[in-house]
Amino acid sequence: MIYNLIEYSSVKILTCLKQKTSSAQDLVETVLDAHLSSQEETIFGDFLEGLAIFINEIVYGGRKSAAEGIDLEFDKEGIKYILSIKSGPNWGNSSQIIKMIDNFKKAQKILRTSNSKLHIIAVNGCCYGRIKNTDKGEYLKLCGQRFWHFISGNENLYTDIIEPLGHRAKEKNKEFEEAYPRIINKFTLEFGEKFCIDGRIDWEKLVQINSAIDPPKI
Repeated sequence: MIYNLIEYSSVKILTCLKQKTSSAQDLVETVLDAHLSSQEETIFGDFLEGLAIFINEIVYGGRKSAAEGIDLEFDKEGIKYILSIKSGPNWGNSSQIIKMIDNFKKAQKILRTSNSKLHIIAVNGCCYGRIKNTDKGEYLKLCGQRFWHFISGNENLYTDIIEPLGHRAKEKNKEFEEAYPRIINKFTLEFGEKFCIDGRIDWEKLVQINSAIDPPKI
C-alpha cells in the first residue's frame, strides 16, 4: 500500500526533498495525509451532491439526469432546470468549464427534441462558497446558500444540514483517531523495510519508484 501512495505522490515527495525530511515517519505522514485529504474531498463532494439530489427529489420531483455531465434536472414554475453540481466555486480550469457548457448545450438539444419551445435554464450549483456574479451568460452559477435555497425552497437549509453532518463527522473522527496511529506505524515499518538503508531514506530508490520509466521491483 505504501508503494502505491509513493508511486503517485510526486508533489509531496518533492516537498519532503526540499524540506530535507530525514524521518521515515514524517515522510509517511506527509504522503498519507495528502492522500487522505484528496479522498476526503472527493467523498464529501459526492455525499453533498447525493444529498442535493435527494432533497430536490422530495421537494420538486427532481431526478438524477441521464445526460452526460448533468447531475440533476427538475421542473419549477414552467422552467426545466439542468444542473451540474460541484463542491465549491473554484472547481475547474477553463477547459473543464468549456466542457460543462458543451454538456449543457447537448442536454438542451436532446430535451428540446420533443418540445422545441421548452424553456431550459442551465445551472452550475456549488455546495459551498459564494460569488457576486451569478449570471454567466450561458448558465447560472449558484453557490452556498443560494444553491441550497434554489434546490429546496428553504432559505435556511444551508445551515440546517450542518448539525446532522457535524454529528456524523464526530462519529467518524473517533474511528479515524483510533485507526490513524496504527496505519502510520504499519506504513512506517513497511517503508523502513523497502526504502531505508541503515536507517537512512534511500532517496534515489524513492524517486525511481515515483518517476523512472522502468521502476525497480520491490
